[in-house]
Amino acid sequence: MATARGSQSPALSRYRKMRDFGHTPEPAPAKRATRQPARLSFVVQKHWASRLHYDFRLELDGVLVSWAIPKGPCYDPKEKRMAVHVEDHPVEYATFEGKIPPRQYGAGTVIVWDRGTWEPVGDPRKAMKAGKLVFRLHGEKLAGLWELVRISKPEDSQDQWMLFKKRDEWAQPLAEYDVIKALPDSVTTRPLGLIEEREPKVSRPAPVTPPAIDLSAAVRAPLPAKLEPQRATLASSLPATGDWIIESKLDGYRMLARVDKGRVRLFTSGGHDWTKKLATLATEVAKLPLSSGWLDGEIVVLRDGLPDFGALQTAIDGAGNDEIVYFLFDLPYCDGNDLMGVPLWARRARLAQLLEKDSDRIRFSQDFDAPIVQMFEAAAGLGLEGLMLKRRDARYESGRTEAWLKAKCRLRQEFVVCGFTARGGKEGEVGSLLLGYYAGKKLHDAGSVGTGWNARTDRDLWQRLLPLERETSPFDVAVSKPGRWSRRAAGAERWVHPELVAEVEFAEWTGEGVVRQASFKGLRVDKSAHRVVRETGQPLKPAPVSQVKVTHPERVVDPASGLSKLELVRYYESVAEWMLPHLVDRPIAMVRAPAGIAGQTFFQKHAEKTAMPGLKTHDRNLWMNHPPVLTVDTADALLSAAQMNVVEFHTWNSTTQHIDTPDRVIFDLDPGEGVKWKQVQEAALLTRALLEELGLQAWLKTSGGKGLHVVVPLAPRLDYKSVKSFSQAFVRHLAKTIPDRFSATSGAANRIGKIFVDYLRNGKAQTTAAAFSARARPGMGVSVPVSWEQLSDLKSGAQWTVQTAREYLSFQTRDPWEAYWSARQSLASAIERLR
Repeated sequence: MATARGSQSPALSRYRKMRDFGHTPEPAPAKRATRQPARLSFVVQKHWASRLHYDFRLELDGVLVSWAIPKGPCYDPKEKRMAVHVEDHPVEYATFEGKIPPRQYGAGTVIVWDRGTWEPVGDPRKAMKAGKLVFRLHGEKLAGLWELVRISKPEDSQDQWMLFKKRDEWAQPLAEYDVIKALPDSVTTRPLGLIEEREPKVSRPAPVTPPAIDLSAAVRAPLPAKLEPQRATLASSLPATGDWIIESKLDGYRMLARVDKGRVRLFTSGGHDWTKKLATLATEVAKLPLSSGWLDGEIVVLRDGLPDFGALQTAIDGAGNDEIVYFLFDLPYCDGNDLMGVPLWARRARLAQLLEKDSDRIRFSQDFDAPIVQMFEAAAGLGLEGLMLKRRDARYESGRTEAWLKAKCRLRQEFVVCGFTARGGKEGEVGSLLLGYYAGKKLHDAGSVGTGWNARTDRDLWQRLLPLERETSPFDVAVSKPGRWSRRAAGAERWVHPELVAEVEFAEWTGEGVVRQASFKGLRVDKSAHRVVRETGQPLKPAPVSQVKVTHPERVVDPASGLSKLELVRYYESVAEWMLPHLVDRPIAMVRAPAGIAGQTFFQKHAEKTAMPGLKTHDRNLWMNHPPVLTVDTADALLSAAQMNVVEFHTWNSTTQHIDTPDRVIFDLDPGEGVKWKQVQEAALLTRALLEELGLQAWLKTSGGKGLHVVVPLAPRLDYKSVKSFSQAFVRHLAKTIPDRFSATSGAANRIGKIFVDYLRNGKAQTTAAAFSARARPGMGVSVPVSWEQLSDLKSGAQWTVQTAREYLSFQTRDPWEAYWSARQSLASAIERLR
C-alpha cells in the first residue's frame, strides 16, 4: 500500500536500495514534497529483461504503485492476468524509456507502452488494504473499468494479484482483439492520442452553450495596406495532445480579401492582386456586413461536393468564373480592430457572425468536433488532400508557424517547371514535365511527371512552354544517376526558363532525391517560382485496419508452436510498415501452405484463377514466353496473400522498373551438417571482410532458418549474367582461400562441416526470402534485418519467430538498415580487384 508523502518517505526506500543511480539511467526520486495532481496518472511500461513483461503503475500518494504483469493487460474479462505487486516507484519513472545496464536490477530495455489518467472507484487506500481495487483507465490503448484483486496469502513470499477487465462497453473477446499484439509500440515515439477520442464507445454529450466571444485582446489600429498570411507547417505525425480546431484542407488557391469602405481587393498568398480576374467574387465579398477588414480563406470549385483543382484552373481563366466558391476561415482585422492577438476560436466566432447569411459563393470553412484520428481517416477515405489543424487559442502570425499544421493524406506540393519532353517526339504533345525546387538560391532537379493532364491541358502546356525555351539546363544541382532519365530518349529534354509552377501529387521522394509515381494536378498561376521549396515530411496514414476477412482463422499453420492462421495474418499486418519497402515493385515467389506447413506446400510465382485481391500483375515480357510476374505493393495485398495461405514471400534481386539489372547481390550462408552456429557467425564476418577489401559495403539479416544473408546493394547497371558471374567468382575465391570452412559447390555431401555460400540466388528470376518473411519450418522463424554489431549476440538464424519478432521490433529505436536504402554501389571496381 502506498502511503508516501514525498520522495524521502519509506515507501521509496526499497526502490533506492535496489538501484545504483551512478550506473542505471533510471530516475532517482526528486527531493520535493508530494504534488497534488488534479488527475492521477497511470503508465504501463513494456520491459524486456530476462523475459518480457509489463509494469503496470498507478499514481497514488506521490508515488507509482506498481505491479509486474508477465502477459500484459487484456480486454477479455475471461482472461485473468497474474500481477505481482512490486516496490513503489517515483512519479518521475512514468516517462522513463531506455536501457538498464547489465548487472543492474531489471537489466534490459524499457518503453512506455501506454499512459494516461485513472480514476479509482471508491477510496483507493481502503481498496488496496482490502485487496480489491476497481478503477477506470483513460489511456492511449487501455480504457474502461478494470479490477486488481489480491490472491496471495499473508505468508506468501510474493504479493500476487490478478488484473482483469470488468464487463463494460470496452470489453471484447481475446479471439477478436489482442491489444498486446495489435499495439506493441511505444506511445512516446508513436503517440496515438486517447483511445476514448479515437474510438468513442458512447455518444457525445449534448453541446454546451458556446462561450461569449472574447475580443478583449483586439487593438484599435488603422487598416493595414498589406498582410502576409499565416502559413502552416507540414505535420510529421498527428498531434496526440492539445486543443485543435480541425478543418478540411481545401484543394484550391489561398486568397485574402481587403475591405476598405466597401471597396474590395483580392490578393493571392504571394501578394498578387486578382481583383479584376475575380471581379464577380469581389462583388460578393462587398455584400458582407463589414466596413473594413482583412479576410483569409481559400477559393475552390466544387464537383460533387468536393474541391476539384483542375476545374478551378478552368474557372480562373474565365470560362466558369461564377463557379468559384470562397471559403473563409479567419478574420485578422475587422472594423477598425486588429484581431491578430485575439485567440483563433474568437476570431472565427466573429467571422461566423459576418457569414450568418451564407451565400452560395461566400461560405464559412466549417470545423469538426471529432477526434483528429477519426477525421483524418474520413478525409483519406473521401480522397481529400488532408486536414488543417490549428491551435484553438493561437494568435494570427504572418509567416510559417507550428500553431497551424497541415496533415496530408498524400504528398503534394508545387514544383518549378524546368523543361519538358515531347510525347513520342511529336511536336504539340507534352510527354513529361521536368521538375525542380529551390534550396536557397540553387535550383535542384526533382525528377519528372508524365501523367495527369487531358488533351486540352496538353495544348495549353505546350503553348506556355514554347516561348520559355532555352538551350541549357536551368538546374544548379542536377541528379546524375545511371538510368535517371530511363523513360526519355537521349537528348529528348527541352529546357525552359524556370517561371511556371506546377502542382504535383506523388508517392514519395526516392533516395536519389526525385519524386516517384507523380501526377500533375495543374499550374499554380498564383505562386512565384522562386518561392518553391522542397517540403519535408511524409504523408500521414490512418492507423492500419485490416479489411481482409480471414477464413478458417483457427486452422493450425505450425503444429510445433500451435500457431494459427489468424495469428500469422495478424503478424503480417503488424509488420507491414517494415516489410513493404523490401517487397514493393519486386517480382515475388510465394510459398503457400493450404493445410499448414506440415501438409503439402507449393511455390506460386504467377497469377492463377484463384486471385489474390491487391497483388499487382506486370504483363511486360521479361523474356520469350515468360508469364506475367506479381508484386506485393500494399498492406492490403500482403494481407490478401496471407489470407490465401501464403507463408513465405521471396523476392527477385531486381525491380519491375529495371527488370534486367539487379540492384543487389545476396550471399546466402547455408551451413552443412556438423557446422556450429559460431562458425556461421565467423563466416559472415569473413564474407564481410572480403567484400570490404573489394570496396563494397554489406548489410546483414537472419534467414529465418539455419543461416544468414549478407546483402550488397547495387546501382542497377549490370545485367544478371554479370552480377551472377561476380558472385560465383567471389564464392570460389572464399572456398579456395579458406577451404576448410567454405564450399562453392551445392549439395549436402559437398558441405559436411562447411558452409555453402549460395551464389545461385543471384540468377535471373531466382529469389530469396524477404526481410520479415516467415519461414515454413517448425517454430516459424522470421528473416530479420540486423546490424553487424548484433551478430555476436545472435543465437541462430531463427532467432525471432512469428510470435516474437514484432515484440522485438517494438524495442528498436532505429532501423539497422537505414543507410542501405541510399547505398547504390558499382561492381566494376570490385570485379577488377577480384580478377
